[in-house]
Amino acid sequence: MAGFSVTSLAIPEVKLITCARIGDARGFFSETYNAQALAEAGISLTFVQDNHTLSAALGTLRGLHYQSPPYAQDKLVRVVRGRILDVAVDIRKSSPTFGKYVTAEISADAWNQILVPIGFAHGFVTLERDTEVIYKVTKPYAPKHDHGIAWDDPALAIDWPVSVGAAVLSDKDRRNPRLAEANFLFP
Repeated sequence: MAGFSVTSLAIPEVKLITCARIGDARGFFSETYNAQALAEAGISLTFVQDNHTLSAALGTLRGLHYQSPPYAQDKLVRVVRGRILDVAVDIRKSSPTFGKYVTAEISADAWNQILVPIGFAHGFVTLERDTEVIYKVTKPYAPKHDHGIAWDDPALAIDWPVSVGAAVLSDKDRRNPRLAEANFLFP
């Protein structure tokens, strides 16, 4: 049944993926991941871990996160309940889009996903209460390789739909450095 639509965003390495959904009186069926179909679309990755988050509050912001080699991660992110504004920031120093970002609204209603490749910091903010996000990663979580960038770094000027005082953040995300002071960036 594999029916995937793959579209490049303004930074072409970041992809928006929409999965086919077949519905009837019982509900629906969808293949949300099919390695062969994605490989045919030019996406050949081996995912090793699935993560699932629930963000109870509207305006919960997670990010901007990434891991350094050898644990750098590609991420395939989807929403199973609610909706998010997803953000990918290019942190590859040699890239012509270094320090630039792309956004996409990912939602259970749209049944879409975003592929955030290695070399990008990733984050999202919830646009509805009780939003659940599931994402696949190509390397396991490695605390010693875990890094972050301040979500509100003025140099990035990300247009988040939440104000600084209203964002619901973890203590860790409150302490993330600005891009100019980041511990590790990709070459």
